[in-house]
Amino acid sequence: MTMVAQSERMTMTRHTDPPELIMERIFDAWRALVWRAYTEPERVARWWAPTGWTTPVCTMDVRPGGVWHYCFRGPNGEEAWGKATYLEIVKPERIVYTDGFSDAEGNLNEQLPTSQVTVAFTERDGATTITCRIRFASVADLDTTLAMGMVEGFGQTWDHLAAELAA
Repeated sequence: MTMVAQSERMTMTRHTDPPELIMERIFDAWRALVWRAYTEPERVARWWAPTGWTTPVCTMDVRPGGVWHYCFRGPNGEEAWGKATYLEIVKPERIVYTDGFSDAEGNLNEQLPTSQVTVAFTERDGATTITCRIRFASVADLDTTLAMGMVEGFGQTWDHLAAELAA
């Protein structure tokens, strides 16, 4: 286990057996609100992007077998597409999905890593802890994703979520 990032807001640890990244952050909001922010596309589009980027496309069919397809657009017009397929939805406790990079039509980019993501929502005293466990097929896939800026991107994205929840 290696601590990748830690602040007063978020912890992120890297494990190699199994290859996974675990991130956790406490949000000052009720679990029902945090759940909606994670499952309603119009809300997700307002916060799901690193700083300086937007999410102009965000479609979600939040049910087992449903697909979440989105586009990040950068400040110079560059685009990064993602596609997730939901495996399990336990409202308002847990979301499990496969995640990968795609094109605008939703075809997965098989040259880039995919992962299985489990997002757990735990409420205590009016605050919600999100624990996000991202499991990869190999340590190489995990490290490739980290090298692409996942730590910074997730930190920024969760900062945006905190602002969305406070609004």
